[in-house]
Amino acid sequence: MAYKIGDDCISCGTCAANCPVEAISQGEAHYEIDPEKCVECGACAANCPVSAIAAP
Repeated sequence: MAYKIGDDCISCGTCAANCPVEAISQGEAHYEIDPEKCVECGACAANCPVSAIAAP
């Protein structure tokens, strides 16, 4: 199960910049993680300035 980005996301792009497999892109309301690409490394959650990313 992939990490999830919640509604607290401020669309800063830090998560996408730190994703080693480019699984994160800008969505309609905020950034989103493609579960097919996510390798559950945790880099996105570790770098999110507002803790908007939840572990699987």
